[in-house]
Amino acid sequence: MTIAKKLEILTDAAKYDVACTSSGGDRSGGRLGKTMPAGCCHSFAADGRCISLLKVLMTNVCCYDCRYCVNRSSNDLPRAMFTPRELADLTMDFYRRNYIEGLFLSSSVVRDPDYTTERMADALAILREEYGFSGYIHAKAIPGADPALTQRLGRLADRLSVNIELPSSRSLALLAPDKARDDIFRPMEQIRDGILAYKADKVKYRHTPSFAPAGQSTQMIVGASDETDRHILKLSEEMYRTYGLKRVFFSAYVPVAESPLLPSPLDFKPPLLREHRLYQSDWLLRFYHFRADELLTPDRPNLDLRLDPKCNWAMNHLEEFPVEVNTADYRTLLRVPGIGPIGARRILAARRWRSLDYDSLKKLGIVLKRAQYFVTCGGRMTPGLRTRPEGILRALTALEAPAIAPQYEQMSLFSS
Repeated sequence: MTIAKKLEILTDAAKYDVACTSSGGDRSGGRLGKTMPAGCCHSFAADGRCISLLKVLMTNVCCYDCRYCVNRSSNDLPRAMFTPRELADLTMDFYRRNYIEGLFLSSSVVRDPDYTTERMADALAILREEYGFSGYIHAKAIPGADPALTQRLGRLADRLSVNIELPSSRSLALLAPDKARDDIFRPMEQIRDGILAYKADKVKYRHTPSFAPAGQSTQMIVGASDETDRHILKLSEEMYRTYGLKRVFFSAYVPVAESPLLPSPLDFKPPLLREHRLYQSDWLLRFYHFRADELLTPDRPNLDLRLDPKCNWAMNHLEEFPVEVNTADYRTLLRVPGIGPIGARRILAARRWRSLDYDSLKKLGIVLKRAQYFVTCGGRMTPGLRTRPEGILRALTALEAPAIAPQYEQMSLFSS
């Protein structure tokens, strides 16, 4: 099989992995890559640069038979496998042509986790040690691999990720019986400890070998099983707290197989809107000091797809509003729909010199079409504004409708 054919097969097989990020890459003077159909994707560095990565699998030959996965062992599809040398040479060839600036490397599990991890590490070792490649590399750690091999992979990659795949042990046992939940969390714990040790040693020793300096992340499939949004967010919150993750990625389930254990492909469409709302909620957990139990409760376990989660929380806690922008503290301002971290800091800085009114908020970049229902300026709300809950809900829903209407047809069966 030619390298071009392998590339075609293994980049197509990698498209379902959404945990492709380059945050943490801090190289200066980099180039912007060209787009290519063969596995090149764009991401963003910590300094805001748009960079391109080669997104590819080491192999799609797999010894596991996960029901939801296109690369499962029982699926009849073309198979391919790169040698470590082939993958390293291909990456360098793309880099020299200015197609890419980095590599996103994942893999199916061929033979066993140790063998797969060793081949991935060998490819990265050729890139780093033989070619002197210092670009961004994101590698997938394989659950069940020997800790020494995961340690080696972390020394060579900028970021590691371990996909949790499904939100519960029950779903994992049902849809991926070859995988164990403990095998997934064990490398997460090892990577966390390795990163903490690296940061501690770096303070003492200037030339400490790096270990996943851009952190670790994970991915969950949404819609293949019936877990609620509350379950997913609480699990995400726990992983952020326990393992120090940089990101939790959510992937709307795409039907790639027929199974009585999975939603039928005939009446199921990827829950893209639900995925979007989960990302918005995840943002609130990471940057707005919300907790999962505040956003969703046992009585309301799923997100309202009509509203963004912050507006939905505000509508369910109208007793907290309105907020006086001239006196409220930073954390209180963050809870107002239409005010983000940058806007809240601008308000705190501006009100040191003058009392703020609605024109001032507009100049500061506050989204008044949302915020006006939840704030006062000098004790006054916008004249003539409807403040009854049903009126506010109707107005906020109308703001969201143009953006979400095309996606309502793609909602999951489990999103109701």
